[in-house]
Amino acid sequence: MVPNEALQYQGIVQLLQRFGWKWVGLVTLDDEGGERFLQIMEPMLSQNGICSEFTSRLQANWQFFDFADAINLTLSYIPIFLEKKATVVVMYGESSTILWLTALILITTIFPFTDHDYSGMMSTGKVWITTAQIDFILHVFQKPVNMQMFHGAISFTIHSKEPPGFQEFLHLINPSGAKADGFIADVWEQAFGCPITNSDSTRDNNESCTGQETLQSLTSPFFEMSMTGHSYSIYNAVYAVAHTLHNTYISPFNHRAMAESISLAPQHMEPWQLHSLILRISFNNSAREEIMFNEHGELAGGFDVTNLITFPNNSYIRVKVGRLDPHAPPGEELTIAEDKINWQRNLFQVPPLSLCNDKCHPGYRKEKMEGKKFCCYDCAQCPDRMFSNQEDMETCVNCPEGHYPNKFQDGCIPKFPNFLAFEETLAIISISSGLLLSLITALVLGIFIRQRDTAMVKANNRSLTYILLISLLLCFLCSFLFIGKPKKVTCLLRQTAFGIVFSVSLSTILAKTVSVVLAFMATKPGSWIRQWVGKGLGYSIVLSCSNIQGGICALWLAMSPPFPDVDITSVMDEIVLLCNEGSVFMFYCVLAYMGLLAVVSFTVAFLARKLPDSFNEAKFITFSMLVFCSVWVSFVPTYLSTRGKYMVAVEIFSILVSSAGLLSCIFFPKCYIIVVRPDLNTREQLMRRKA
Repeated sequence: MVPNEALQYQGIVQLLQRFGWKWVGLVTLDDEGGERFLQIMEPMLSQNGICSEFTSRLQANWQFFDFADAINLTLSYIPIFLEKKATVVVMYGESSTILWLTALILITTIFPFTDHDYSGMMSTGKVWITTAQIDFILHVFQKPVNMQMFHGAISFTIHSKEPPGFQEFLHLINPSGAKADGFIADVWEQAFGCPITNSDSTRDNNESCTGQETLQSLTSPFFEMSMTGHSYSIYNAVYAVAHTLHNTYISPFNHRAMAESISLAPQHMEPWQLHSLILRISFNNSAREEIMFNEHGELAGGFDVTNLITFPNNSYIRVKVGRLDPHAPPGEELTIAEDKINWQRNLFQVPPLSLCNDKCHPGYRKEKMEGKKFCCYDCAQCPDRMFSNQEDMETCVNCPEGHYPNKFQDGCIPKFPNFLAFEETLAIISISSGLLLSLITALVLGIFIRQRDTAMVKANNRSLTYILLISLLLCFLCSFLFIGKPKKVTCLLRQTAFGIVFSVSLSTILAKTVSVVLAFMATKPGSWIRQWVGKGLGYSIVLSCSNIQGGICALWLAMSPPFPDVDITSVMDEIVLLCNEGSVFMFYCVLAYMGLLAVVSFTVAFLARKLPDSFNEAKFITFSMLVFCSVWVSFVPTYLSTRGKYMVAVEIFSILVSSAGLLSCIFFPKCYIIVVRPDLNTREQLMRRKA
């Protein structure tokens, strides 16, 4: 006449999950039923991420030969209240389980002979979850016990509904009106703690029951005035048997189906003969509820979830706060009205927490503790670039694309675009420097064109000088391509234009250096090198060396050209807008070729540095190549170690500084003579210095 007990286990697990209780205690009777409960319940808890902190087995019977043994055994359960951290305790057993726990409170309160006074130390701020087998009843000798420890208990009870007239029936019960029923007299004596007075006894005994006492005057632990689940089951059982007997009596078919030797009178039936008929019965009781059984012969009903509310006089009421319905979809059998629950008054927060340790805050993740149950864990800070935005997250996760973790790593914020914009300080400095150096280069070019017929300009190969100055001017202007948001055109031109223009500059310097060396060697009598001296050699060197770099760039653009791209991983809080080089190998080929030209030019110039002063160009070229190589040797590691707009700024700086080094080392000494000391800018002065 009760639903399947397995449904209760599912309800307990769902209740624990509903409130996030993962660290609980288990209290059972030390008997076969308690062991079966633990064997079923503990694996279910583990499978659903819940751990049991302790398992207490209470004595199943109360037969003690020594009262001191009973007290000592009772006190052995003190750790449930004193040492255990679990706020939630699941109780399984019978009503004697309540008797054990209340006896524990009673003993620690009124017996001072124990070694320790636990009465002020015991924490009763716990949530008790009880099964349908347990009822909150007390014996008359437990009247001093305070029921407040069970305030807020959540119980799974057999579904009940009060039949009409039940309260009137309770008000009319009186032992004097049921003298033939010894059960009523026993209940009366136990509930009121007094013997029943009869006609033969003396009436002056003040401790005798008069029979005029009323049940409603009793507090709930001794007699409940409402229809309990257990009473409702008995009520329905009686009606089930009655309906079955009635149907059997009026139905010849049912009678013949049982046995030919059975009389038509139902009282001649054996219980086993009636049992199969009860399983097929279905009826509506007086409370207007349908009573029927499922295919397993169990009551096809669920459980009520009740909340125990106690009062100062130790009475209590049960308030229905939920329902455990076996016909609901899997995982949704339990429904709870949280706002109706009255929690234990000694709890620090409601709903309470029942965890092995405090929850991990957002920004942290759970980390397993060695040697502990899986419900116990440490909290570890999320790794860099990861976050957690909920409590007790198993792992931290990456932010969505285009976002990064905030300072506390408990959320994500959008990344800012990172590129060298025109309005930034670095860009303004770069533009200003590039314009200034371009103007200086244009001024130098103008001076050389204006003084093209002077000895100094003629002696330094005018055509190659013009080419070098124009290429340096273009180098300064190339730096502007690196500023601003990367676009398809600028990405295609950045490295290729810079590589070709710089190669022209270096090729021109190499041509000037070779021309100086050959010019000196051609001055020796009978030298065969004279046939190589002339403008054609310089032009050939410039064209051939520049065309090689142009071919490398053309191959680069044809195979894997640069393109605008975004980098969301290099800088944590920014989206780097950049020009993807396409083929990194080709990019370094361009740099390597420029390095080769610079090394060759430096080597030739260094070997020719001690030529006579009139051919002093080699010494200036040596210094310029030394500056150029120093800049670009330091450029590579610096470029690789920076990201975003600073990487672009490093390349702009290298272009401007190396170009400015060439301009200053090669042309400023000549400009000094041309502008400041024109008296030295004559053929005679140059020949005299040579001599």
